[in-house]
Amino acid sequence: MAAKRSVFAHAQPEDSAGFLLWQVSNSWQASIRRALQNIGLTHVQFVLLAVLRFSQENQLKVTQRDLARRARVDAMVASKVLRQLEALGLARRPLDASDARARMPQITASGLRLLRRAVPLVNAADDAFFRPLGRDEARFRELLSQLSEPD
Repeated sequence: MAAKRSVFAHAQPEDSAGFLLWQVSNSWQASIRRALQNIGLTHVQFVLLAVLRFSQENQLKVTQRDLARRARVDAMVASKVLRQLEALGLARRPLDASDARARMPQITASGLRLLRRAVPLVNAADDAFFRPLGRDEARFRELLSQLSEPD
């Protein structure tokens, strides 16, 4: 009887960079969820508020589509989450005066107050999660940046 050939390219799942990235990403996201759970923000809500505030601090006017692209969030997900943030009073989504189809999201004063509470929590979670990398963290960020380049 002939030996069955494995469908897998690797001897162990942990030999796959993609599998390891998936595991690490899930662990990191869980740590961020835990950090944000007591202030009532989801991770994607935090990301959109943070990217929106960064854009505003740098005098960059962004449409909802621009925000989704900068945050690397699906446009439909960004739209849904921004509607949630608007319902919570954390963001506004007025129409663009020059294009009635485009929304120009803005963080509200309440959103900014919550973001100011969230940023230290997320930073502390990141610091704790990546601490085992020690001096290799800078190189790790460089490698992630290479993988994160837009298509």
